Amino acid sequence: MKVQEIREIIKLVDQSSIEEFVFESEGSKVEIKKHSGVTYSAAPQIAPVQEPVAAPVQAAPPAPAVAPVVQEAPVQEAPKPAAADQNLHKITSPMVGTFYQSPSPDAEAYVKAGSKVSTDTVVCIVEAMKLFNEIEAEVDGEIVEVLVKDGQLVEYGQPLFLVKPQ
Repeated sequence: MKVQEIREIIKLVDQSSIEEFVFESEGSKVEIKKHSGVTYSAAPQIAPVQEPVAAPVQAAPPAPAVAPVVQEAPVQEAPKPAAADQNLHKITSPMVGTFYQSPSPDAEAYVKAGSKVSTDTVVCIVEAMKLFNEIEAEVDGEIVEVLVKDGQLVEYGQPLFLVKPQ
């Protein structure tokens, strides 16, 4: 994740009523918490939900409204399919948005595993800010695997499909 993207997230969280935001991707974790002057602590919600208990806060020098905490955490990767070992082309998301495999909920998917595609074949839609962007294969070949599920949020550069080039 780029610094500019983190700054934009900080601004959005700062302008919203969200008190805490956590994002994990590819072994990185971004955790943002607002400083409201009161610290709340709650027990795990295994039993009935308990009300937060306010703890006194010591005076501290003025701090920014949002304090980002970036932690690198190891993430176990799932075993890669045998197809990933071959020379496959990855069709990636050109933007952050929501992945849709068909033009409407009741329509057939644009492509599925085994579908033949050409450079201008539409393979999916990524919705960003109410704009539906058609994503093209950009390569001639056969879809080997669909890597995301319909309605899933995707990141910039995230692989969506594996294609065996022809």
